[in-house]
Amino acid sequence: MAQEHRKFICITCPQGCALDATIEGGTAVKIEGNTCKRGVDYVAGELKDPRRMVTTTVRVKGGVHPLAPVYTESPIPKPRIFDLLAEIRTIELTAPVKFGDIVIKNALGTGIDVVASRSIAAKSEGS
Repeated sequence: MAQEHRKFICITCPQGCALDATIEGGTAVKIEGNTCKRGVDYVAGELKDPRRMVTTTVRVKGGVHPLAPVYTESPIPKPRIFDLLAEIRTIELTAPVKFGDIVIKNALGTGIDVVASRSIAAKSEGS
């Protein structure tokens, strides 16, 4: 089986280690450059099922701010990010929005919720 060499930048901690992985048959057989075990786990995850947290905003109707920040409760599969962002763009919440409100339940059938990360009050009549 042929070996392949791939470089990664670990994103699991602020250190951002530059990793050099030797891959055989889709599995990392050697990893260099990591300063902790998280680098090894990161490369394994990237090879099998790369995932990312998604943070963005949704429109808010009648709010003191026009947008509310939202995030995925856990990382979603990387290939599904643009599909999720397209779905989020179709949403308009109505103020008030509360921190922790579920904006999308079970986004794209992943079992992962999209949640409001800030409260947005409704505009008062005089505003």
